[in-house]
Amino acid sequence: MNAIAATRIPHGRAAMSVTLHDVAPATQARCERLIARLERIAPMALTLLVVPCYHGQSSSAAFDDWLDTRLQGGDELALHGWTHRDDGLPPRSWIDHARRRWYTDGEGEFAALDAADATRRLNAGRRWFARRRWPLRGFIAPAWLLGDGAWHALQRQAFDYTCTRTALLVLPRGAGAAPVRTLAARSIVYSTRAAWRRALSLPWNQLVARAESSRPWMRFELHPSDVDHDAVCNSALGLIDRALAQGREPLTLAKVAARLRAASAVN
Repeated sequence: MNAIAATRIPHGRAAMSVTLHDVAPATQARCERLIARLERIAPMALTLLVVPCYHGQSSSAAFDDWLDTRLQGGDELALHGWTHRDDGLPPRSWIDHARRRWYTDGEGEFAALDAADATRRLNAGRRWFARRRWPLRGFIAPAWLLGDGAWHALQRQAFDYTCTRTALLVLPRGAGAAPVRTLAARSIVYSTRAAWRRALSLPWNQLVARAESSRPWMRFELHPSDVDHDAVCNSALGLIDRALAQGREPLTLAKVAARLRAASAVN
């Protein structure tokens, strides 16, 4: 699908988004600890990427109540897969194996699904949100791995946006709708799975943040495990604090997408 590249976010100053991945009952305690540390910097609306059936685990009343409180406080809830586990066909090449087993340790749920299976999981997620009467604007594939089948399925769904590792994509609405509009921004995201990954993440993200500081939008992508490692957590929070000090406006992903869509309608 053709895309229109946006060079700025209309109707405001330079912006930033803080997104928390892998939000589920199993990660709730760490999510709460991480959010508490964020809130010591400044209150801001977050985008929480919720996994309804994380690794096969069902939701709970306590988890739903917590998310409802976050939603009422201004956070956005977005769909982040169904199980967050890659149970698709085995990798077909060493590149595919590296993406699905080394880069993400078998978490890329939508990397190798056909359109029918992807549609089934997307529909299950939409129903899960609907039963709780929560608004749903965005879908982000686990590890940003969205294969061809899943991409075709997503285009037939009523989502406003999705993200890759390097951009936000505003999705078309209905047949004959305008092409996707994109806003480029590399993810500032840490890997905590091994000591060497954590060590490399620290200087790498300092470099990425410096390079991205001239863009109209910066994106900070946090994971629950970040809070378990002080060096990682301090680095991420320091970069977020610096972006706020530069006068960036914190926006949820849905608000960024809405501004880009409004600009498309005018142009």
